[in-house]
Formats: sequence, structure tokens, C-alpha cells
Amino acid sequence: MIIELGHFALTLAFAVSLVQMVIPLIGAHKGWSGWMAMAEPAAIAQFLLVALSFGALTYAFVSSDFSLSVVVANSHTLKPMIYKVSGVWGNHEGSMLLWVLIVTLFGAMAAWFGGGLPPTLRARVLAVQGSIGAAFMAFVLFTSNPFERLAVPPFDGQDLNPLLQDPGLAFHPPFLYLGYVGLSICFSFAVAALIEGRVDAAWGRWVRPWTLAAWICLTIGIALGSWWAYYELGWGGFWFWDPVENASFMPWLIAAALLHSAIVVEKRESLKSWTILLAIVAFGFSLVGAFITRSGIITSVHAFATDPTRGVFLLLILGVFMGGALTLYAARASAMEAKGVFGLVSRESALVFNNILLAVSAFVVFIGTIWPLVAEMAFDRKLSVGAPFFNMAFTPFMVALGLILPIGAVMPWKRARMGRALRQMAPALVLAVALGGLVFALQTGRSALGPVGVALGAWLVSGAFVDLWIRAGRGPVAGKLLRMTRLPRSDWGKAVAHSGLGITMVGIAGMLAWQQEDIRVAQLGERFEVGQYEIVLETVERIEGPNYISTTATVSAWKNDEQVATLLPEKRVYPVAGMPTTEAALDNGLLRDIYIAIGDPQDGGGWAIRTYIKPLANWIWAGALIMALGGMLSLSDRRVRVAAGARKERGAAPMPAE
Repeated sequence: MIIELGHFALTLAFAVSLVQMVIPLIGAHKGWSGWMAMAEPAAIAQFLLVALSFGALTYAFVSSDFSLSVVVANSHTLKPMIYKVSGVWGNHEGSMLLWVLIVTLFGAMAAWFGGGLPPTLRARVLAVQGSIGAAFMAFVLFTSNPFERLAVPPFDGQDLNPLLQDPGLAFHPPFLYLGYVGLSICFSFAVAALIEGRVDAAWGRWVRPWTLAAWICLTIGIALGSWWAYYELGWGGFWFWDPVENASFMPWLIAAALLHSAIVVEKRESLKSWTILLAIVAFGFSLVGAFITRSGIITSVHAFATDPTRGVFLLLILGVFMGGALTLYAARASAMEAKGVFGLVSRESALVFNNILLAVSAFVVFIGTIWPLVAEMAFDRKLSVGAPFFNMAFTPFMVALGLILPIGAVMPWKRARMGRALRQMAPALVLAVALGGLVFALQTGRSALGPVGVALGAWLVSGAFVDLWIRAGRGPVAGKLLRMTRLPRSDWGKAVAHSGLGITMVGIAGMLAWQQEDIRVAQLGERFEVGQYEIVLETVERIEGPNYISTTATVSAWKNDEQVATLLPEKRVYPVAGMPTTEAALDNGLLRDIYIAIGDPQDGGGWAIRTYIKPLANWIWAGALIMALGGMLSLSDRRVRVAAGARKERGAAPMPAE
């Protein structure tokens, strides 16, 4: 009964989404307030119905209802409860229902918190959001129904993919979806503004909090996925440039550009056309990610489905929404006249350069991701684009972005003097160069990656502090420190986010430049050196888990004849799924990780052991979380948060209807 109720709720939500898509648009065009008012209750009802449907599917997984085919394929009675719950979205059908839930959640939030928006714009935003919900609900109901029953239910299920049975992967998809599905509301604001014929400073203030919320969640989601890949897959890396990893990274880059360009629209009423385009493209990359993940055109540990029919449906959704939005943009863009005039050296120019670097870097990732597909379809050649291409093509843009951020932050609007900005940043520059030089002097026979990364990270972190110091005004040091604590939270948020980016850059550079690797066959009791540490394989034993059988090694790590860590790497086999996994063991530290993965037993005796010493590894994810914290600080600033529903009457006149 509960399953049927969930299926009915989803079907009813689809019907409500069609009403939400059509009635408010007609009302806004005709000026009928009653029809426009239909948008808010429809958006809220749609969310509640989808939430009920999602709750019914969750109940089926928790109660191990094996009459549902999706539960049979992705659950098992012996599976721990956390993975029964995460199994809801650990498959194609359930993850698409989560996608729909988040689309409707953002629509409901726009209805709840958008009371200050002009009625016509609000109605159009919710109508566009309703159309997105309708498209994906149709996709779920007609091609990916999670409530499909089995005529003869089996006694037990086939278990969830063992790689997904991990705490990091339990929380990674919801945050990731909140991020790139959340960009749908930015898309809705952009399309509604084009239909409305009005893009002004008020629109910039309205769209920025929604973009910021999506960017925060996307940052956390990407960090969790990277952290999972680091310790779960056993290869010791944090980013593989996998096509599906790139599918989440591209919207993150575009969303970061959108955040910065929306500030220019709000403050100076410039970059209107460009900002609208970014809002469209950001969600477009999210749709591209859905297509890549679920169409079967690529093979990946992240891929959910391999059904070409679903891929065609998603390609149709992508074509309709992107084609329609870009056509509307082409018709309206020429009328979006920029009001603010600014000099070549100004904060506006710095933000334009920032946007160019982020957009081009996203384009580089996009080309590297799809080129193998293009080569195979157009030239019948099988190619692979791996980390060397991305590292060489992508890194220069990020270095340039890191160099410009602190300088642009201290420049005034409209017109600035480069010499003054550089003088203000002189302490940060001196510190960055000194730290980079110190690292270069300490390392011997290594590449410049480490010193450059440390210098760039120090430049970003110290530059962010200098920016706050300047904003505190003049006077005694004690007074300036006190005034710094009273600065708006959006200023602190910007500084914290930029510092987080610097910390992540230091972590990536340090890990890539200075990591040490040792792969060998080790005998029990054998002691071998890896860098400054001595590693000893103490024991290997067989242990039974709740739904797996583990081969667990006990490995001790020593430094200067003192034991510093005991590590327990595992090789697991999940009998139901018939799949092995590697569970690496880590001894985390502020300055380094000791990372050990155990392989298979060898014919001549001993075990394959892979050992890494990874300097500054945890700085990568700490920096990402600090970036997210900076976004939260900015979002907590009442001036930013209230802007989501604020109304500003002055601004550009509406564009002429066409």
C-alpha cells in the first residue's frame, strides 16, 4: 500500500507540475493575478508530493521490500542500515527520484522566500522551474520507474555495489545533487528574466544567494567524492579526471564565475548578458552530466545506467531546455544594455578576467571530456584523454586565477590604479615569495611544482587577510583588529573562501610534488623503508564482516625507532555481489598521510603491499571545506540572504517585447 501511495504521489506531482508550468506563464502574460498566484501553492504541493514519494521508496529499502525490482538489485537483508538508506540513491532510478526531489525543493523554496519578487517574475520563475520538474518526472515515470513491482519477489536482494557501501558515498550524492540540480533555479531566474524583459541590479541580487547555496553544496559534494576516491579505490589519488568527475566539476567552475559576475550586475549593472548566459550554461552542464552518467556512452565507476533509450530521453531534455533558453537569449541579449562604465584597471575588469579564466578552464575540461566520444563517432578512432592533458591544459588557468584574485579584491569599482593595489598587497607578496623560496631551498632535485604551489597558496591566504585589514580602515592596530571583527559576514566569507582555495592549491601541489611511493611483495615480519619511515607487515588474517569477508593486514609504521602508527588495510569480498574491494588504511596527519593498501597473496609467499607517504594530503579537503564555510558565511549575511526576496524598483526599463 505504501509503495502504491508513493507511485500515485509521483504521478500526481507530475500533473501538478504541468499546471505549474502553464497557468502562471499565461497569468503573467495576461496580467491575471489569480493565475499567477497559482504558482506558489503548486510549487509547494509538488515538493510535498515528491517528498512523499521519496519517503515511500526509502521505506521500501529500510524494510527490505523485495517486491520492488530496484530494492532487489540494490539491497540485501544483511546490509547495515546506513547503506540501506543510501541504497535509495545508490542506483539510477532512486537517484533520479532524488534529482526530482531537489528540483521541487528549490521551487518550493523560491515560493516560500521569494515574496518580495515582482509578481510576474516570481510566476515565471516558478513556471520554468515547474517545467524542469515536469520533464524529469516524465523521465522517471516513463523510463526509470522506481516503483516497478516483481511478479515473484525473491527471498533476498543482490546487494548494493560494494564500492558505494562507504560513509563518504552515503552523503556524496545528496550534496552533489543539491549543488548541480540546485543550479536549476538560477536557470529559471535567467529564463524568467529574459521572458520578463528585465535584467537589472535587483535581478543580480536575487540570483546570487541561490547560486551561492548551490555552489556551497556542490563544493562539499565534490570534496566528499574526492575524499572517497582517495581512500576507497586503493590507488592513492584524489582526482582521476574521470568523465563523471568532470561532469560535476564543470558546473562548479561556471557557478563560481556566475557568483562573481552577478556581483558586477548588482553593483554596477554591467555584464548582464554574460551573467544570463552563465546561468543558462551552468545548468546546461548539469544536464550534460546527467546525460554522460546515464546514457551508457561512457564506462565509469560513477556511471548509473547503460540504457540508450534513457540517454535519448535525456538528450531530448537537454536539447529542449538549452535550445529554448539559448534561442530566447539570442533574441533578447541585444536589448540588455550595460549601464556601468568602468576602466581597464578596475574591480569590474578583474572580475571579467576572473570570469574568462573560469569559463575557459571549464571549456578545456569539457573538450577533454567529450573529445574521445567525438573522435569515435566522427573519425572511428578510439582515443583516451587522461590526466597529463588536463594537468597541462587546466593548471595555467588556475595559476592565473590565483594570481589575480587578491589584487582584484582590493581594487575599487569603476577605476583603479594598479600601482596602488600592488603596494597594498606588498606584504602578502613578500610573504608568498619568501615561503616559496624557502621551500625551493629545502627541497633538492625536485620540480618547481611544490614551491610554486606553496607560494600561490600563501599569496591567496595572506592576500585575503590583507583585504580584510584594508577594509578595517586606518588607526591603531588594536582598533583595526576590532573593526575587522565587525566587518560584514559577506566580506569575511569572501576572504575565507579565497583562503580555502589557497589551502587546496598548497595541498594539491605538495601531494603531487613530494609524495613517495613503494610497491613490493612483503613477507610477514619484513621491515622496509619508505621515505623517513620503516614499515613492517605484522600479520594477515581473515575476518568476517556483516555482509563481506575481509583479508585484513596489520601494518606498523616506525620513525626513529619509535612506532608512530598501526594500520589495518583490508581486501574485502562481498559474496552476494561477487565483487572485491580494496580498503586502504591511513594514518592521517597535519603534514602527511601514511597510506597503505594490501593486494593479493603471491605464489612465492608474501603479500603485495602498496605504500605511500603523501605530504599535505588533508589540506586538499580541508581547503574545500573552508571554501564551503566561506560561502556559508556570505550566505548568512542578511544583506545577501534577504536579497533572494528583496525588491528594487529602480533599474533598467523592461526590454521591448518581441
